[in-house]
Amino acid sequence: MKKSIYSILKGTFLVSDDSFKNWRMILFISGLAIVMIASSHSADKKVYEIARLKNEVNEMRSAFIDGRSKLMRLKMESAVVIKMKEKGLSPSIIPPKKIKIKSQK
Repeated sequence: MKKSIYSILKGTFLVSDDSFKNWRMILFISGLAIVMIASSHSADKKVYEIARLKNEVNEMRSAFIDGRSKLMRLKMESAVVIKMKEKGLSPSIIPPKKIKIKSQK
């Protein structure tokens, strides 16, 4: 057991006659580690992109609600009357009359 620990510490297992299988395993594990690191970076990028898009959606939603409330205030009759008074128009004093058409048979 003591010999195998010294062999690992000194690195003789990498240069011995049967070291080819050790190098293959080391290269395979190194490749797996690189793939794992790359996939974790990709996942982190996606998480940041999702958070950014969520913030953008919230901003757009608040802008939409703000615009809709402004439009509702502009469509109110009192706001229309004020705007028309600025242009010299006023609401009619005489109420509208309904026109009925009789069918000819």
